[in-house]
Amino acid sequence: MQSAMTNQMLKDGVGFLRRFCNSPLACLGLAGTLLIVLAAIFAPLLSPQNPYDLMQLDIMDGRLPPGSESMAGFRFLLGSDGQGRDILSAILYGLRISLVVGLGSAALAFVVGTTFGLVAAYVGGRTETVMMRIVDLQLSFPTILSALLILALLGKSIGNVVFAIVLVEWATYARTARGSALTQMRREYVEAARLLRLPHWNILLRQLLPNCISPLVVLLTMQVARAITLEATLSFLGLGVPITEPSLGLLISSGFEFVLSGIYWISLFPGVTLVVTIFVINLVGDRLRQMLDPKGAQR
Repeated sequence: MQSAMTNQMLKDGVGFLRRFCNSPLACLGLAGTLLIVLAAIFAPLLSPQNPYDLMQLDIMDGRLPPGSESMAGFRFLLGSDGQGRDILSAILYGLRISLVVGLGSAALAFVVGTTFGLVAAYVGGRTETVMMRIVDLQLSFPTILSALLILALLGKSIGNVVFAIVLVEWATYARTARGSALTQMRREYVEAARLLRLPHWNILLRQLLPNCISPLVVLLTMQVARAITLEATLSFLGLGVPITEPSLGLLISSGFEFVLSGIYWISLFPGVTLVVTIFVINLVGDRLRQMLDPKGAQR
C-alpha cells in the first residue's frame, strides 16, 4: 500500500514537472534558479578567495579592474572592491546572504500570515473584523519605510533584516489566506468536520490549509524575490547587513560613488547578479501561477 502511494506521488511529481517545463521561459527560470542556488551552496569551492577572511585581503589589491592579478597570485576575473575583495567571490558569498534572507523571511512570513488569515476566516464575527483591521493597518504603512524604522531601532544584522521583512510582509499572506479560506468555509466538508466535532487545529491544518495552499505557494515564490530585493535595498541604504558581510546590496552601495570615475565593476556585476536572480525566480513564480491559478493568470 505504501509502495503504491509512493509510486503515485512520483508519477504526480514527474507529471507536474513535465507540465511546468512546457514553457521555455519556465525552464529557463528553473535552470537559472537551480544554478544560483548551487553556486551559493558551493561558494567556498568555487570562490578563489574567502571575502570573510581578513588575512586573505590586501589593501593594495583595492579597486583593481577585471582581469587584474592580485598580490596573492590569482586573477580578479571581475575586479576587486575598495577593500581588496574579489568581486566574483563576494558575489558568490553574497548570494548566500540573499537566499538565506529571501527564503527565511518569506517562509516565516508565510507561516505567520497564513495562520493569522486562516484563524480569522475560521473564527469569524467580531474577532475576524478586529484581526483584519490589524492586517489593513499593517498594509497601510509603506514597506520600505517600515523596514527602515525597524532596523534603525534594532541595528544591523542578518537576523534583524529577516525579522524586519517578516513584520512588513506577513499581512499579505494573511489577506490571501483569509480570502481563500472564506470560499472554503461554505463547502460541505468543513460543515461535516464541524458536525463531527473535530478539533479546531484538525479543521484548520488538514481541511482548510490543503485547499487554500495553491495561491499561497504562488505568493511565497513571488515574495522570495521581493524579500531579496528588499534586503538589497536596505543594505544599499546602509541599514541592512553589517559592512563585514559581502551582501549584493552592500557591494552595489560600496561601488556606487566610484561609477562616474570609471570604476564600474564594483556595482555593475553585483547589480547584474541581483537582477538575474530576481528575474529567474519570478519566471518560476509566474509559471506556478499559470498552473495553479489559470483564471487569475489570464486576468
